[in-house]
Amino acid sequence: MKLLAALGALALALPLALSAPTPAAVAAAPPNISLSNVKAHLTQLQTIATNNGGTRAHGRTGYLASANYVKGQLDAAGYTTTLQSFTYNGATGYNVIADWPGGDPNDILMTGSHLDSVTAGPGINDNGSGSASILEVALEVSRQALQPTKHLRFAWWGAEELGLRGSQFYVNNLPATERAKIKAYLNFDMVGSPNPGYFLYDGDNSDGVGSGPGPAGSAELEQTLAAYFSSIGVPTRGTDFDGRSDYGPFIAVGIAAGGTFTGAEGIKSSAQAQLWGGTAGQAFDACYHRSCDTSANINDTALDRNADAIAYSVWTIATATPPATVWSDTFESATGWVTNAGGTDTATTGQWERGDPEATTSSGTKQLGTTVSGTNDLVTGRLAGAGAGENDLDGGTTSIQSPPITLPTGGTLRLSLSWYLAHGSNASTADFFRVRVVGSTSSTVFQQLGAASNRDAAWSTATADISAFAGQSVRVVIEAADASGASLVEAGVDDVKITR
Repeated sequence: MKLLAALGALALALPLALSAPTPAAVAAAPPNISLSNVKAHLTQLQTIATNNGGTRAHGRTGYLASANYVKGQLDAAGYTTTLQSFTYNGATGYNVIADWPGGDPNDILMTGSHLDSVTAGPGINDNGSGSASILEVALEVSRQALQPTKHLRFAWWGAEELGLRGSQFYVNNLPATERAKIKAYLNFDMVGSPNPGYFLYDGDNSDGVGSGPGPAGSAELEQTLAAYFSSIGVPTRGTDFDGRSDYGPFIAVGIAAGGTFTGAEGIKSSAQAQLWGGTAGQAFDACYHRSCDTSANINDTALDRNADAIAYSVWTIATATPPATVWSDTFESATGWVTNAGGTDTATTGQWERGDPEATTSSGTKQLGTTVSGTNDLVTGRLAGAGAGENDLDGGTTSIQSPPITLPTGGTLRLSLSWYLAHGSNASTADFFRVRVVGSTSSTVFQQLGAASNRDAAWSTATADISAFAGQSVRVVIEAADASGASLVEAGVDDVKITR
């Protein structure tokens, strides 16, 4: 794990009625991963380091021995494995790539972790913990003779500690057609920290800080992992896609990413200690990048929970039957959305409209000139004008309503959409972006409030369970407001979909 950890801020405004995506058919039941088996792999990695100068770093004999250990386990379990070599700093590095037979070859779920340590120590938490956990999950796939609908690929990366060199080499050398087959990448880097937190990569940018959301699909990966921790009563918090681990090369080429993280050299706050236990004022891992990162530097509870979370995400995602689309709109043609259908809007400028948006900036991007797909989206005041404040939302609320949508009975219905809300630092919680479903009753299914801080525009994904409306004719109503006095407020929506 590289550099200073971004620990993720609490969201200023939380989505309403959101839940992890549920497939049309129930996925195979995820297994409970044996903690003793995971720790046995860690013991092997510790022994390898001890026998090779105390390290498993890139270019050292301890790293190649680690790679060969992992590969040998996978070969014996029936995987098709590759020891992919690359050169960095005059030394040969290796990635271990393992494919489980079966599943759709054009729909790959990839799970990875870095296998190397720093030169200073054996790297048992960083990142033997992630490597051992995904190895045991991969072996459990074999024991259960899993037959996933998606194709499963696992990876152990070399030279992460020197700048994500192994994963970058892998992604850079994949032909574009092969990259396109990888639909999601799950990354597990430090999952047994001795003073642990429980962080999930912020795929939907609900925290509203840092680098923005991951590529489309990242929000769903976050929600799947969140569902597991919720099921065992463990609260989670977001951590930013800050580029310090091996998801970086994947999100750079548009592949959805997610994963867990228990903390590195960052200091656990009093609020975090109250949330998770442990010791406030001390690092999540005081042995981070040090010689004391040994097999004694592991919290068994955190390791066990995260190994089970990995299995839950792999089983849930890989064995699910893809949902069927009930209704969708990409806004490339006019389908009957109506602005101010209720006649109650108060906005004087920046009303919702469908069209090709023009970018605006003011202390950062406020209106995006690019859509999620195609040319058009729904946007508040699509023209840039002479300045960012000329066509932004002003004077109150603007709404736009979909044409009627007939929902089927039975099954789980989910509404998803891409969205953003941007505002200046003089905004407040009176400003908002909101999605309602209106049938025989009305329900707000998603809401993002403003705040007294600058928020730049970045596409995020929201998903809501609307099964309560099954069998009804409904309309989707999207609202935005600059309601706290003049502030620079913009919003956008693209790719609205209902699935079952």
